[in-house]
Amino acid sequence: CGYVAKCPHCETPLTQHIGPLSSSPVGASTGKRDNGITLVCHRCGYSRQMFKTCPDCKSTQIRAYGLGSEKVEEEVHTLFPNARTLRWDWETTREKDAHEIILTHFANHQADVLIGTQMLAKGLDLPLVTLVGIVLADVGLTLPDPFAAERSFQLLTQVAGRAGRSARGGKVVMQTFMPENPVIQLASKHDYASFYAWEIENRRKLGYPPFARLLRLEYRHRDPVEAEKQAQNLAEALKAQITLRNTQYALGDTPRLSNYDIIGPAPCFFAKMNDIYRWQILLRGPDPVAQLKTGFSGGWRIEVDPPSLL
Repeated sequence: CGYVAKCPHCETPLTQHIGPLSSSPVGASTGKRDNGITLVCHRCGYSRQMFKTCPDCKSTQIRAYGLGSEKVEEEVHTLFPNARTLRWDWETTREKDAHEIILTHFANHQADVLIGTQMLAKGLDLPLVTLVGIVLADVGLTLPDPFAAERSFQLLTQVAGRAGRSARGGKVVMQTFMPENPVIQLASKHDYASFYAWEIENRRKLGYPPFARLLRLEYRHRDPVEAEKQAQNLAEALKAQITLRNTQYALGDTPRLSNYDIIGPAPCFFAKMNDIYRWQILLRGPDPVAQLKTGFSGGWRIEVDPPSLL
């Protein structure tokens, strides 16, 4: 029926974990699993057992859809039954020193394939690695964030750099539903200069940094109605303030603020976390901090030049 199990505290989809892998060392796998299936929220840590019947349609024929590191590992074992694998993800790296243990075993060629999340992208020098595969390379491109393209390009070029770090050479394969997207095209060529030219022009047209500065105002409250109310009230106050300053400009009393604009209020991308509801307002302009003349009630958080709007 398409039912999506969500965390009751965060309203984000739960991730399926199919029991611990038979492992030695940490993260190593023979592909054999036990039968325990747990649904986990990777934001607040909430977990529960898999439903025996669907809460929506009441069917007992439940099948999970999605693609995570565990699923990729299963596919690797199906295609290469004799391959020794290690997983580097949220589940396998929770223990102390787990990162170092997994990396050491892989560097010593005690495994043939290392499967992981974006944690694998940075700072790993593995001369024996000659092939890197990136699953769903475009997954970050459609996020509602003006910095999504930059972050995706950075991640793709970094993880691609794990291959070919020796005289053996290397190859990178990207799986994508958006092969014509400029980010995918330029990342596959490692063409930073062309990506910069493309991205900086987009930022200029849309008025995002470095052509303007951003101020993110986030309100948090346990009551969703109160969270929305406070966000709406502050947005109206800020709009009135800018309108007043522009009127004073027309009379010759003050500099004009027409090059400032307000985006929102709107629920945050992760609108609920740990039973807390989140709303945000963006103030954009040359110096948005200087325009904050309005008083704030408790519950507001202010972030200047945020690296992400998610």
